[in-house]
Amino acid sequence: MYYLNFSNVSTSKENVLKEDSTKYDANPNYNNDNFFQDVRKIIETARKNAVRSIDFCRVQMYWQLGKRIVVEEQKGKEKADYGTYLIKNLSRMLETEYGSGFSYRQLAFCRQFYIEYPIVNALRSQLNWFQYRLLIQINDKDKREYYELEAVNNSWTGRELERQINSMLYERLLMSNDKKSLLKVARKEIIPEKPEEIIKDPMVLEFLGLERKATYYEKDLEYAIISHIADFLLELGKGFSFVARQKRILLEDDEYFVDLVFYNRLLRCFVIIETKTDKLTHQDLGQLQMYVNYFDRCEKLPEENSTIGILLCSEKNDTVVKMTLPEDNKTILASEYKLYLPSEEQLSKQISEIKRKLNHKR
Repeated sequence: MYYLNFSNVSTSKENVLKEDSTKYDANPNYNNDNFFQDVRKIIETARKNAVRSIDFCRVQMYWQLGKRIVVEEQKGKEKADYGTYLIKNLSRMLETEYGSGFSYRQLAFCRQFYIEYPIVNALRSQLNWFQYRLLIQINDKDKREYYELEAVNNSWTGRELERQINSMLYERLLMSNDKKSLLKVARKEIIPEKPEEIIKDPMVLEFLGLERKATYYEKDLEYAIISHIADFLLELGKGFSFVARQKRILLEDDEYFVDLVFYNRLLRCFVIIETKTDKLTHQDLGQLQMYVNYFDRCEKLPEENSTIGILLCSEKNDTVVKMTLPEDNKTILASEYKLYLPSEEQLSKQISEIKRKLNHKR
C-alpha cells in the first residue's frame, strides 16, 4: 500500500504567503498599478455587461408586451378602434401601478415593435430600446435593415444612431451607390473597394457648432474638425483613423502643409483632406493632386493602394472638377460640406439632380 503525506502542504502554503507578504511589505508599490488596473477592468466589464443585460431584458419585455397586445387586439371586430381603446385602458392601469414608462405612446411602440420584429430570436442584444424605437419608425425595410446592421457593426450608441438617421446617411450614400451593394457592405458580404462606397457627398458637419456666417477662415474649420475629431470620424464612415494635421512636405526649398491626413484600413490607403471655405477652383484640385502624388511616391508602402484626396469645400462646380481631372480619375474627390442637418426636401432635390446627371452620362 502507498500512503500520501500531506503534512507539509499547509507549511508550504504558509511559506508562499509569507514570501508574498514580505515582498509587498518590502515594496508597497510592488505591481500596484497593474493590480489596480486589473481590478478596475473586472469591475467595469461587469458593469457594462450588467447594463447591457438590463437593456436587453427591457427590449424583450417590450416585445412580449407588444405580442400580448396584438394577440388581444385580434379578438376585436374592428381592429383599429379596438386597438386604440385597448392600449389607452391598459396604459391607465399600468401607469397607476408602474409609472410613466407605460404610457399610451410607449405601449403603441411596443405593438409596432412586435409587428415589425415578430421573431423574438431575431432581436439583437447589442441594441437597446431607444435604438429599436428609432428603427421601427423607419418604414423602408431596406433602410431600416441598413441602420440596424450598421448600429451593431459600428457599436453606435443611441445618440449616434439618431444622428446618422437625422443626417440621412443612407440617402447620402445612395447618391453614389446602388441599394444592393450598400446592403451587402452592411451585411459584411463584401468589403468596400471604391472610395465612393464609403465617402459621402455632401458631408454634414452640424456637430462642429459653427455659426451660419457668410465666410469662414479655413483654419477655423480645420480647428473645429480637430476639436470634434471623434464626431468627424463617425461622419467620414467605416475604417478611418486620424494620422496627422498640417503634415509638412518639403520639396527642395519649398514647404507645403497638408491640412488633414487619415488612413482607411478597408481601402488600405491614405486619405488626404484639404479644407476650403470658399468655392472650389482648379488650382485647389491641382494642389491636392500634388499632395496625392507625394504620398503615393514617398509615403505609401508597395502593398497599399493609391492615396485618395478629398477636397472638402463649401461649394463645388462639377464641371470644373470634371475638366480639371483626368477622365479615368479615381483618387481625387470633391465633397461639399453642410454646417446643418439638411431637410428631407433639400436632400431629395440633390438626390434627384445626381440621378439625372448619372442617367445623362449613360
